[in-house]
Amino acid sequence: MLVGIDVGGTFTDGVLYKEGEILKAVKGPTRDDALQASILSVLDDLLAGREGKEVRRVVLSTTLVTNLLATGGGEKVAMILIPGPGLNLEGLQLFPGAYIIKGATDFRGRIIEPIDPEEVKGVGREIAASGVEKVAVIGKFSQRNSSQEEQVAEILQTEHPRLEVVRGFEVSGQLNFLRRAVTTYYTAVTGEAWAGFAASIKGALAQRGINCPIDILKADGGTMPLEVSLAHPCETVFSGPAASVMGAVGLTRDKRTSVVVDMGGTTTDLALILEGRPLYASRGAVLGGHYSNVRSFAVCSLALGGDSVLRWTGEGLKIGPERLGPAACFGGPAATPTDAVNLLEGGKLGEPALSRQALEKIAGPAGMTAEELAQRAVQQVLDQLKAAIGEMFKSWEQEPAYKIWELINKRKVKADRVVGIGAAAGAFVPPLAKLLACQDFVHHYSPVANALGAAVSRPTLSLLVHADTQQKTYYLSEGGIRGRCRADLQLEDVKELAREELVKLAKERGIGPYADRYEYFLEEQFNMIRGWSTLGKLFTVGIQIAPGVVDDFKGVQP
Repeated sequence: MLVGIDVGGTFTDGVLYKEGEILKAVKGPTRDDALQASILSVLDDLLAGREGKEVRRVVLSTTLVTNLLATGGGEKVAMILIPGPGLNLEGLQLFPGAYIIKGATDFRGRIIEPIDPEEVKGVGREIAASGVEKVAVIGKFSQRNSSQEEQVAEILQTEHPRLEVVRGFEVSGQLNFLRRAVTTYYTAVTGEAWAGFAASIKGALAQRGINCPIDILKADGGTMPLEVSLAHPCETVFSGPAASVMGAVGLTRDKRTSVVVDMGGTTTDLALILEGRPLYASRGAVLGGHYSNVRSFAVCSLALGGDSVLRWTGEGLKIGPERLGPAACFGGPAATPTDAVNLLEGGKLGEPALSRQALEKIAGPAGMTAEELAQRAVQQVLDQLKAAIGEMFKSWEQEPAYKIWELINKRKVKADRVVGIGAAAGAFVPPLAKLLACQDFVHHYSPVANALGAAVSRPTLSLLVHADTQQKTYYLSEGGIRGRCRADLQLEDVKELAREELVKLAKERGIGPYADRYEYFLEEQFNMIRGWSTLGKLFTVGIQIAPGVVDDFKGVQP
């Protein structure tokens, strides 16, 4: 059996899946102040009457890191930057408590300016005196030579043993210094909270007799082992939207182009599946208002949900962005779009009379009947969703995969359908699809599709290999590993090296069977020229286990 649990802003959903059948689906309230309790409550409901030892895999999608970043929570962190020449960071003010020190590594991994140990000691004393106990150290091109990050960390921990140091080369091996700095900083900020969450979840599952692999859904729609996530907590940001995309992939299982609309109680997430493949955000996930090196689907979240509060302002009807509680028909304090649909569709939810009463409170001052107000509310939600999808298509047009598709097919991307995910999908997606002149797809498991997406997502793993034939060296993005290579290396050789290293790393992480599902997402080659002669070549190759569903997934019953 496979277990998937998705923690949303309003509800925590769970599914128990086995051999093409969802044995049980559960939906419970999410408590932001007690995510662990929300997860375990759903888990216990899923497994009622069953043995924990029957479970072969558990995948969690959680809002913990997203909530920490949204609320400014997490640990206080100092940041030491080693940018080298050519980049003026003084005016950027990326983060509070940032220190810029001497030292430089060039793009080929050669040290061109040494670290000043006395300067590092001075910065360390200042950080320790401020009471901060965690430091992020990030050097430009440290993924090609990590020695200066390691030197700074050693000095800091020798002088101040209580300081915990997070080094940039261990967090991300990708280029773009500023995005790597953002990723490293927020890894340090969220690390302790995530470690506590992971330990408590692992212990609680063990108490229930569940000793199978525990995975976490990432922003790219793949999963990683819980133990691996301790070093990469930021990879879990936006795992909720990723779960909705993978849920849509799991329910549709075809090559059509779909707009995914996941309408929950608090927010609506939008994403694009382009001929069966989710569209990525080429600039990475946004953490704390800054682009990062975290791979993520191209998603957008709107502060508009089925439980968004309705208000009449005198100038018109306002929807949200607040959520004061559940819909009035379920005992909530105010009218919501859910109540509007409930009234118009004959009262199929909760207590219909409560929906009418809540809507009449607004309709009276507006000079309308409850039905007229409900119709306006539903139409306004549809108009907002249509406008947001239009804006998203403009942003999607900037993504490389989108542009390549249009170049190859010599036509504009057009959605074949709208796939509805979430409890409110059945009410809003069919009329929305009509507005967009395409088909709608709402499955009877759409309300818990996020949890299904988490349960059946396969593990993913990405790796970058940079080779320098003049220096006869290569570097891996994972762990700062370096090796020797031939001077006559060609692009196909580097691609094969990348594949071999991916297979090796996949086996180490226990996901070897998926290593053959690889794809190359980056292939670059530059000649090193001096005078009239080519001295060598620089290659960069990116490879990943592509997102998709696990081998056990055979679809769900229609």
